[in-house]
Amino acid sequence: MLPVVRIVIAPDKFKGTLDADGVAAAIAAGVARVHPAAELLLRPIADGGDGTVAAALRAGWTPLAVRVSGPDGAPREAVLAVDGDTALVELATAAGLHLAPPAPLTASTRGVGELLLAGLDAGVRRLVVGIGGSATTDAGTGMLAALGVRFLDASGAELPPGGAALARLDRIDATGLDPRLAGVPVLIATDVDAPLTGPTGAAHVFGPQKGATPAQVDELDTALARFAAVVRRDLGVEVDDVPGAGGAGGTAAGALALLGAEITSGADLVCDLVGLDAALAGADLVITGEGALDAQTLTGKGPAVVARRAAAAGVRCLGLAGVVLLAADDLAGAGFAGAHGLTDVEPDVAVCRAEPARLLADLAERVIS
Repeated sequence: MLPVVRIVIAPDKFKGTLDADGVAAAIAAGVARVHPAAELLLRPIADGGDGTVAAALRAGWTPLAVRVSGPDGAPREAVLAVDGDTALVELATAAGLHLAPPAPLTASTRGVGELLLAGLDAGVRRLVVGIGGSATTDAGTGMLAALGVRFLDASGAELPPGGAALARLDRIDATGLDPRLAGVPVLIATDVDAPLTGPTGAAHVFGPQKGATPAQVDELDTALARFAAVVRRDLGVEVDDVPGAGGAGGTAAGALALLGAEITSGADLVCDLVGLDAALAGADLVITGEGALDAQTLTGKGPAVVARRAAAAGVRCLGLAGVVLLAADDLAGAGFAGAHGLTDVEPDVAVCRAEPARLLADLAERVIS
């Protein structure tokens, strides 16, 4: 009797069309048509942005619902995940771009700080923050204000929310920082390596995605540079050129400066959360993917991390995507045995966007037949 085929299915979301759970389920449905007796291990992943808390909850973490401030200050319901003495917070649930109309100059991360406070109230001694998908460019000052830090102008008045106000920053008063944070490690999980300022920094690269005009991008970049200068002067911490400090509109930089945070790969963190390495042991194949397999994928996005880990485990890895924009050599160099797009089964991109689950199942069936 032939051994049962063991296939690990570990995709990220197809952004805007299908979440990671839906992607994994569609791929599994297609695989089952060809290998109905196969052992299918579904391990949907994320990269620190949308879906990070969901991945932790699937791995057995406990949800904790909290009412927090959204990026526009309006109340929002958010959930963090708790496991033992660790809390996992997803920035996008409190300050995500999808939560309010774009307001690039005033959007605040205050709700993220409120989530961290909820974790401290629950007694945790380690905080992990996934920072993808933000609406903000405030250097995490809203988050830090919720934790007790004051950001003051030259007259001693507290600055209003948002990144633009940081151009008037004169002094940082951290004396009110919640004392429970002392000795509590803070880990920032991100999939970007952008610095805080400059042409590859938070404002210039991500500001337009958050609704910033060219003039507003310049205004925010200047404001972030002022924040970095005051941090350097008052706290003796250099955040401007740190790779990843520009994540979530500089939220990583704020956490580095005031919370002593460490930056780590969001995708690696989630792969650990879902037990990917254990699932790969003895597997015959792993299938991963995301909306587009492109140059950004190779900068540490989830599918590239899955492919790297699969290669280390000696497991063949296939990538499925809405569209594949990487050359065969690039795919092979990243650890992919091959990659296929929905357009292989449906040339009309509009149909691909409208019916991703059906087409993804058809694609999975085709590529493993």
